Amino acid sequence: MVTGSVSTVRQVVALIPAHNEAETIAEAIRGLQVQDVRPGRIVVVADNCTDDTARVARENGAEVLETVGNTAKKAGALNQALAALLPALDDAAAVLVQDADSALDQGFVSAAVRHLSQDPRLGAVGGTFRGREDHTFVGHLQRNEYARYARDVRRLGGKCLVVTGTAAVLRVRTLREVSRARLDGRIPPGDGRGGVYDTTVLTEDNELTFALKHLGYTVLSPKECTLSTEVMPTWRTLWNQRLRWKRGALENCAQYGLTRVTWRYWGRQLFTALGILVTALYLGSIVWSLAVYGELNIRPFWLAVTAIFVVERVVTVKDRGLLHMLPAATMYELGYDIFLQAVHAKAYADAVLHRERRW
Repeated sequence: MVTGSVSTVRQVVALIPAHNEAETIAEAIRGLQVQDVRPGRIVVVADNCTDDTARVARENGAEVLETVGNTAKKAGALNQALAALLPALDDAAAVLVQDADSALDQGFVSAAVRHLSQDPRLGAVGGTFRGREDHTFVGHLQRNEYARYARDVRRLGGKCLVVTGTAAVLRVRTLREVSRARLDGRIPPGDGRGGVYDTTVLTEDNELTFALKHLGYTVLSPKECTLSTEVMPTWRTLWNQRLRWKRGALENCAQYGLTRVTWRYWGRQLFTALGILVTALYLGSIVWSLAVYGELNIRPFWLAVTAIFVVERVVTVKDRGLLHMLPAATMYELGYDIFLQAVHAKAYADAVLHRERRW
């Protein structure tokens, strides 16, 4: 159980792990530099970069820490950076970890500091995100998806299942507590050396959320903490990204087992599996009707299901405006939903069959 009194966060250090992010790192840094509460230090963690990430970061005013011999991707890079920085930081300080392809909106840091300073049980403050504009249809679909996620979190008062890796702020004393807990066995050991991030998993942000909650902390994504992030430009890159996310989330559940924290996540996995089944039945009924009767024989039950889908699609994309709500009524996103469910089904199969993981 977390104990402690309210204390003000007096310093923020920003860490931006980056692997070949020369094209986006400057915008990520600028998003931090214009905050009303500006981080005292902005450190770009250049991980095995073969492009100009480090040079661009320095030219835009950031410090650069280059990883040495890291083979554990983002989690390993962050562990190296935290091992170097934490000993010099006071417990009252906080660390902001942000993806290099994301940029914070004004007020993110000050809101995160305010929430952390008001609640000692709050382990991390994250944000909700918008997909950055591009000219692809697959990007458009992701922006709709992100808008729906942000709406859901906002309607829950900032309560979220995961503090995502796009941006999160954690107290230094919380990071130290996580490190100690990995060493004394209260949570999975990760790299076995007290690294804050678990280097053995596909989704280190989801795992860290589990770790914080098992240590008695809460997490929050308040409405003031928003940011923009890149969308995947092709169906192939989107498939790979989501396969990693969904398999990682499932394996995090298996890693922790069924606990007072994870039962909700297991329930969500079950709900998703049922959703895949319902979709298969829905589409199967259409194929059956066409094959057997030569026409769509619409039954009241499936008509009602369709109506529910249409209303849900229209209402939940309200944040993007009327021009996006009206097309949503045509159910043109149905193919995207089926795509995501296919990814989820593949993630289930890969996890059960212990297929090789791919980052």
